[in-house]
Amino acid sequence: MAPPVTELTDRARDIFRAVVDGYVESGMPVGSKTIAAASGLNLSPASIRGVMQELEELGLLASPHTSAGRIPTERGLRLFVDGMMQALEPSAEERAAIEARAGHHGPVEEALAATTAALSGLSACAGLVMVPKREVPLRSIGFIGLSPTQAMAVLVSEDGSVENRVIALPAGMTPSALIEAGNYMTATLAGLTLGEARARIERQLAADRHALDGAARALVEAGLVVWSEDDARRPVLIVRGQGRLIDAAAAADLERLRDLLDDLEGKQEIAQLLDSARAGDATRIFIGAENKLFALSGSSVIARPFRGPGGRVVGVVGVIGPTRLNYARVVPMVDFTAATLARLMG
Repeated sequence: MAPPVTELTDRARDIFRAVVDGYVESGMPVGSKTIAAASGLNLSPASIRGVMQELEELGLLASPHTSAGRIPTERGLRLFVDGMMQALEPSAEERAAIEARAGHHGPVEEALAATTAALSGLSACAGLVMVPKREVPLRSIGFIGLSPTQAMAVLVSEDGSVENRVIALPAGMTPSALIEAGNYMTATLAGLTLGEARARIERQLAADRHALDGAARALVEAGLVVWSEDDARRPVLIVRGQGRLIDAAAAADLERLRDLLDDLEGKQEIAQLLDSARAGDATRIFIGAENKLFALSGSSVIARPFRGPGGRVVGVVGVIGPTRLNYARVVPMVDFTAATLARLMG
């Protein structure tokens, strides 16, 4: 655990901040001569090296084997974020860019994607937004026989979207039973969301054991299992701006970059991480190995939930990038984006 900021001397805090600022700006180790020339501390490089050594012994700085300079450790970055960071509010131009994308006309998903792209561009990170899949009222469910043992369940929503699932057929299923099961489900669910329709069908089947013959009833129940599993499917996760992660510093460490891009491909794991940020109103900052997902890639995630009607949390927005993020600038930017999306969803 990092020592409290108050346990550092003023000189140590100043030098530590200079290392963090230099590393965030360049992605490269920061040397004592650089700090002596640019920090205005009126200290010799030798004095600065002595303090840097003390900070390294505290676990706040590290000395890469390829350089005499120092970089902040993940522990050091946590100390900086929690105790030393001075937030830089987004400029009027940055706020206007985010709000303009959130005002995109069309489906909500397109506005979310556009806003996430704007956040990505302004933060020089990959932008992330996660929202539950919308519950659109349904129009019909039908079954199409594929073989004696399989059928395709076809769900049509009122907005015209179509989703298909292949299901196993109960024994003894006939073409007429397929039609009967589809007609029954359509009559039951038309105009309802999937969750509402599922609850209604379950009640009706429980109340009237003779509403369908055995084969059709078995198919309806099989369809319920498929769509119940689908109802717990992954939320919508939008990722924009992965290419912004490939900068000169990242390119110098291709293995870390490869690990980071692999992390982004594992959207289920990213979604679970963002879901952990849903509780409460505060911005969550995950630095490197603090989350096991990024233990290899050395990446950081900044995420904040946003609310919709009735104050209910409806999604999480954030960014992912290298641990050398400009936290002071990016954290307020994520906060502003979350507030903007809350107005969009309101």
